[in-house]
Parts: sequence; structure tokens; C-alpha cells
Amino acid sequence: MIVKQALLLHLKRAGAKALKEGISADVRGNEDERMLSLLTGDVAAQGGGMIMIVYLVLIVGFFYFFLMRPQKKEQKRVAGMLASLEIGDVVCTTSGFYGVVIDITDDTVIVEFGNNKNCRIPMKKEAIADVEKAES
Repeated sequence: MIVKQALLLHLKRAGAKALKEGISADVRGNEDERMLSLLTGDVAAQGGGMIMIVYLVLIVGFFYFFLMRPQKKEQKRVAGMLASLEIGDVVCTTSGFYGVVIDITDDTVIVEFGNNKNCRIPMKKEAIADVEKAES
């Protein structure tokens, strides 16, 4: 907005100078309008609406294919992994501890850590980062 005002002021001064030199004000006014529209980008905005839409579609497509789609794929993988969780599987928690699944309920599991049979901790299924199936 400030740039546009500065350009208008400059063009008005140039128009006054042109009047002193004897150039017609109408001709100079049309040149001023064309120059102002070129400098402020109004001409580009008239034909550039379609280009702007294409850019927006490309940006949305980029976000979908490189951010949203892989995240949904990972969520499906984790949901499948937790659905196939069985008693006796070795799990790695999000905090990095390895343990064996002792009991499974709807949203929690009881995991036994280490060789000490007294170290059994209930935790949410979401806290499991990786599952290694028990050898049969």
C-alpha cells in the first residue's frame, strides 16, 4: 500500500512536469495508469488468477502426498501391529524397554521386564513401539 502511494506521488510529479513541457495531460494520464498497473502487479493479477489456483492445487497435493499420506500409512501399520499382539510376544516400549507380554485387555497390556518375574507393569497399548513375534 505504501509502495503504491509512493508510485502515485511520483507519477503525479512526473505528470506536472509533463504539463510544463507541453505534453497532453490525457496522454500522460493513460501512460501513468498503465505504468502504475504494471508496477503494482494489477496486470499480472488479471491473468494470473488461474496460475494462483494451479499453485494452490500443487501445494495441497504436495502436503497430501508427502505429509498426510505417509502418516496415515504409518497409523494403519501401528494399528495392525497392535491388533495382532499376542501373549508371549516381545515388545519394545516407546521409552526403549524390552519386555514380554503377559496379559492383554482392550486398551492395556501387562508387560514383564527382565528376568525378574516380579517386574510386571501394566501399560497402554499406544506405549508399544515395536513387536517381535514369539517363536513357536
